[in-house]
Amino acid sequence: MAGFFDQLTQQDTDDEAEKERDTEAGDQEELVQPESPDANRTPARLREAAQELLKYGLLEEERKPNLYRLVTTHAAEIEAILEPLDLALGVDDVRGLAYVVVRQGEVTEQDDWSHPLVRRQRLNLEQSLLVAILRQHFVAHEQEGGTGAGGALVAIDDLIPQIQVYLGDTGSDARERNRILALLEQLKGHGLVSAPDQHERVTVRPIIAHLANPENLQALLEWLREQTGGQSKEDQEGETPEGDQ
Repeated sequence: MAGFFDQLTQQDTDDEAEKERDTEAGDQEELVQPESPDANRTPARLREAAQELLKYGLLEEERKPNLYRLVTTHAAEIEAILEPLDLALGVDDVRGLAYVVVRQGEVTEQDDWSHPLVRRQRLNLEQSLLVAILRQHFVAHEQEGGTGAGGALVAIDDLIPQIQVYLGDTGSDARERNRILALLEQLKGHGLVSAPDQHERVTVRPIIAHLANPENLQALLEWLREQTGGQSKEDQEGETPEGDQ
């Protein structure tokens, strides 16, 4: 899934929003009247919505409301487009999010990931830690404002000491800021955060609730235990003294 997340810019978002406002009035007409000469072809706006979904891997109602509405109200048609590609449509209507997922039945083992259109991108330790921290901020924001509350803003200055807890202090304020900015830029490429605003804050995107789910965070915790020489509870329970073997 991460392979779909190309880098987004605010200008691109503004341009797309303007384009959608200009074309909203003609959406339903195009869906009712397929374009000629091939009357059996998928309507143009549905094709555009499916292409946008495949390009970025997701559609947010807040950013592209018209395309999001098309995808969610014509979910069956979008599923029909994705099905031959072994992909499926996921919808989080509370958070206003539509996203592409690989059909689980086509992937038997997580380590045997194989899909011609989806390139697995593994996050490194620093990126994974920052994702976990950002998810904490996102969850706290939703606990305060309710599930689906938009505008989960986090100040960059608040993230620096939190990442230092795990990665240590480099001894240079400039290096610390450059490190966090570089990590945020990398996660922006995965669609997890926005670019920093004029107040040095980033918006945590709702897709983080699905990419950084409890199962993935537990896997990160287990990996950290292994790296620090610790053992998971399951490993400890499964141990037997050498003399008993």
